[in-house]
Amino acid sequence: MNYITNCSAGDDGAPISPDAAAARARALVPPVTQTEYLDLSAATGRVLAQAPIAATAVPPFDNSAMDGYAIKAGELIGIGPWTVPVIGTVAAGTVARPEAGATGAVRILTGAALPHGFDTVIMQERCERKGDAVTIFERPRPGQNVRRAGEDVEKGRMLLQTGDVLTPERLALLAGAGVANIRVFRKIRVAILCTGSELRSAGEPLGAGQIYNSNGILVSSTLLGHAWIELDDLGIVRDDRQMLTDVIRKASRNYDAVITTGGVSAGDEDHVAAAVIESGGLLDVMKVGMRPGKPLKVGRIGISLFAGLPGNPNAALVCLRYIVLPALRRMAAMREFETKWSPAVAATGYPKKPDRTEFVPFRTVGHTADGLQRIEFLGKGSSASLSAIALAEGIARLPSDLAAIEPDAWLDVDFFRRG
Repeated sequence: MNYITNCSAGDDGAPISPDAAAARARALVPPVTQTEYLDLSAATGRVLAQAPIAATAVPPFDNSAMDGYAIKAGELIGIGPWTVPVIGTVAAGTVARPEAGATGAVRILTGAALPHGFDTVIMQERCERKGDAVTIFERPRPGQNVRRAGEDVEKGRMLLQTGDVLTPERLALLAGAGVANIRVFRKIRVAILCTGSELRSAGEPLGAGQIYNSNGILVSSTLLGHAWIELDDLGIVRDDRQMLTDVIRKASRNYDAVITTGGVSAGDEDHVAAAVIESGGLLDVMKVGMRPGKPLKVGRIGISLFAGLPGNPNAALVCLRYIVLPALRRMAAMREFETKWSPAVAATGYPKKPDRTEFVPFRTVGHTADGLQRIEFLGKGSSASLSAIALAEGIARLPSDLAAIEPDAWLDVDFFRRG
């Protein structure tokens, strides 16, 4: 790995591609190895450290898929309809035990265990009950409307893989298979801080030349949406090189990753790169061929990953989502950590510069005949546009080899999760 120690953001080195920057960021972080045991109720969103094994089959016994009547299909002799006695009733959570050799039908409700020797369920809409007898009008297929023991999950089966994220649906699978607690990787510890003497927190009065700190809430709320991250917000640090160096050096000793916003360009008050170097760090990403986000900085300080996001909100969002977050996922020991792009079609044209990848907010405006979503671009590419990213449904990636996006062009898009 060729680390860069020159702390000038205006370094003459050529920008690298966003994919190369993301790969370098991921290469800087080994996955965590420390683990802990959790009850399922406390494990939502965490990362599996040990593949769980089914303690029971799902379902654990043959049961009825609907309300109806359990029968032995072989007892329906000749041509129907057939009228047979009802010899019992069974509901979910109970067991019917007809006498050995008993013939007839058992009233059965959805989820109830099939009585021993019975192999088929007639749905109640396909038969007629009168008193203690039921008439069946059509010959059923043996095994009809029966869920067989283990047809969903066999006992002893590996349910998930190490590195899987525990979604509610996956937790439901574990619970149904009798898994009570699981081993997960520890949370990764992340610190964020925003740089800029002009920044004030929302609710404070603004002085001349001051603005509210939107990046802090943007980055923190993005990261807090992940249960595998333990986040600390270190607040705002003014444009003071020594103060910034002290804060970054201290944070690098206590966190797995340190993320800053602002101060990564080549201005007189942009001190982040110098502060990293003076903290004993090394930078491996200094300039990226992307818009927005070109001055992104990524490296290491000791054992801590460092990511310096640009100060403009759209640029900070793009760098965080597509370069920094994949590295954090890998650090958290996820099996799948790269961004998953989806196809969409441009509803309108969009001018862009060649030789750089652009990331543009979009919203959907309909669908193609093939069902792909058609998108329109928002914000005219401004990296400072808060309204564009607030209205956006996601981010479109415009390839570097195109000088313009034509209407009906296919694009890769990333949809935001809402709600």
